[in-house]
Amino acid sequence: MEKIIDEDKQGQPLVLDQKKENQRKLFIESYGCQMNFSDSEIVASILAKEGFNTTQKLEDADLVLVNTCSIREKAEQTVRKRLEKYNAVKRINPKMKVGVLGCMAERLKSKFLEEEKIVDLVVGPDAYKDLPNLIEEVDAGRNAVNVVLSKEETYGDISPVRLQSNGVSAFVSITRGCDNMCTFCVVPFTRGRERSRDPQSILKEIDDLVGQNFKEITLLGQNVDSYLWYGGGLKKDFEKASDFQKATAVDFAKLLDMTAQKYPRLRIRFSTSNPQDMTLDVIKIMAKHKNICKHIHLPIQSGSDRILKEMNRLHTRQEYIDLINNIKQIIPDCAITQDMIIGFPTETEEDHQDTLSLLEHIKYEHGYMYAYSERPGTLAERKLEDDVPEEVKKRRLAEVIALQRTHCAYKHQNYIGKTFEVLIEKESKKSDQHWSGRTTTNIVAIFPKKNYKIGDFVMVHIEDCTSATLLGEAVGYSENN
Repeated sequence: MEKIIDEDKQGQPLVLDQKKENQRKLFIESYGCQMNFSDSEIVASILAKEGFNTTQKLEDADLVLVNTCSIREKAEQTVRKRLEKYNAVKRINPKMKVGVLGCMAERLKSKFLEEEKIVDLVVGPDAYKDLPNLIEEVDAGRNAVNVVLSKEETYGDISPVRLQSNGVSAFVSITRGCDNMCTFCVVPFTRGRERSRDPQSILKEIDDLVGQNFKEITLLGQNVDSYLWYGGGLKKDFEKASDFQKATAVDFAKLLDMTAQKYPRLRIRFSTSNPQDMTLDVIKIMAKHKNICKHIHLPIQSGSDRILKEMNRLHTRQEYIDLINNIKQIIPDCAITQDMIIGFPTETEEDHQDTLSLLEHIKYEHGYMYAYSERPGTLAERKLEDDVPEEVKKRRLAEVIALQRTHCAYKHQNYIGKTFEVLIEKESKKSDQHWSGRTTTNIVAIFPKKNYKIGDFVMVHIEDCTSATLLGEAVGYSENN
């Protein structure tokens, strides 16, 4: 079998493309979390009704939108570089309008309009329905801004445009906002308080996807385990609800159960979970249904109890380990992945060693690890000095990444010689003779095409691996095909 090197799991900026004739042209890029990519589909849907046809050519665009992320400094730097690119194009095409969407828009609204002269439009995550009015303002020669946070908006009544989709997998947003005030995080300030979407609108969106022959969905939210529908309103106001509302409320475990039962041939994933909010009920529902993928992304951020407290993570190291133990007891083959912040303020070498020991204890399948970058407006920025030297951050981060890579290789080695169901998603980036798909545990598998096609569920016998990818041979269709 031909060897294929690691597949790149990190996608490039999303460029939406929907063909319509004789309309204004929209170019849109997304950066950051999956919610931003999902929001871009909502924006494309809203603007399609306003006569905008999306294009892949920046130079042809009448309107350029960048959906931004504020979670790390690097993401903001990337967006600023893109704005410089837009500015160069705008000099050639002065009629082109440029807008900033998402979390940076909410956080840096005045700077974008005053300092970044290229920007005509600034729109926060809860204001996308106001885009038609804002574009009218821009067309009239005035800058336009709406970054007001909503207590109700979930975009549940908008059918997202699945642009540049592989036709196999799709995001379905179920919650917006976050009530967990982690001291390092800007999300509560840029996306507001937690509110959940009507489960019937969620099921309707999934119905539409199934009708279009999609094979996998990801239920999406900043904190999916906090999903709670009791007729509308913020989660924090649930205690004020009526007895009837409380008795008929739908939490995440019930939503997951409803979805899995109604669509038994649809693969279901969810992201992202918070350790203090994940319940045993959710884990038991995962074990109950074969079509719920056996993978949980469970950010920890640090292995040190002292740092976890400084981060306001609302759980201890041992509580996190206990949760992992419960998951493994109920779902032995469940894959666990992590997020980790290295070099948080006041982090000592002892705290760092606690993180390394946690990694060694759990041995995650995969992880996203970053050096801490101070985010303006967060509690950490206001109350804690960013006192870990950059060279120390880099050294500790390198040690964490090296250990995680060792664990990835170890985990993947255990797949060799076994056969797993894989959903074919796309052609391999490294070979047009191979397919790329994912196992239920969210690991990429590469194998020769044969007569299979995108969207097929196939059984793949694993013959080799890298630290990021499984390599094998398809041996037939799965029973789910």
